[in-house]
Amino acid sequence: MVLLLLLLVGEAAASQGDREPVYRDCRTRCEQYNCTGARLWTFRALQPAYMRLTGWTCKDDCSYECMWYTVALYVKEGHKVPQFHGKVSLNAWIWSTVFHTRDTDITEKLDYFCASAVILHSIYLCGVRTLGLKRPAFAQFFAPFLILLFACHVSYLSLGRFDYGYNMAANVAFGLVNLLWWLGWCLRNQAYLPYVWKCEVVVLLLQALALLELLDFPPLLWVFDAHALWHLSTVPVHILFYSFLVDDSHHLLKENPSDVKID
Repeated sequence: MVLLLLLLVGEAAASQGDREPVYRDCRTRCEQYNCTGARLWTFRALQPAYMRLTGWTCKDDCSYECMWYTVALYVKEGHKVPQFHGKVSLNAWIWSTVFHTRDTDITEKLDYFCASAVILHSIYLCGVRTLGLKRPAFAQFFAPFLILLFACHVSYLSLGRFDYGYNMAANVAFGLVNLLWWLGWCLRNQAYLPYVWKCEVVVLLLQALALLELLDFPPLLWVFDAHALWHLSTVPVHILFYSFLVDDSHHLLKENPSDVKID
């Protein structure tokens, strides 16, 4: 299990997009031009406070800009959009694996906190997709708000006794917001965006599968309990959601190509 996890992390860390020569050359030139001397000071002076708090560096900014530059070239040439920085999406599963391998106070907290972070990140994606694209000011406000919410959530659970009841209630609330927001957007757009059925299936399945977390039955073959089956069942769901994100990104690139950052 550990060996397989390490192989998956290694593969994800070297995603196709990260290996693309256009991306690597763009990042090298960007870092040399923008991340040294006076231009680096300018970048830091103009950087929003919430980005500084999250440790966003000039090199991170180059990676982000060059990622979209490479994606735009792939789409223009009719190629499949490559994956970038695949290791980020594995973070929650990694800490869940660590926790279920070695149950300690710190691994338990990392498992729960990463699970909350995944839900809040989905809410962030939904907010940016439904409102932030047309209202940039909302997107700039929404990110630090969610970061602050997550920080308060983590601080409350880290100081003193871990409140399992609160943690469950908070995550149920996050999940309901995520469900209603995404589902509402899908229902309003399903008439002219044929791929939104994927998002609808994902959000409904995730809520249905959450029932496994509430069930209590003897493990199948004395190995697979309800919690393990829940983890297993979420794998294809996330693959379908990734497929939805790819389809939606293609749609946005074709609808508003001028919005893609390639300068």
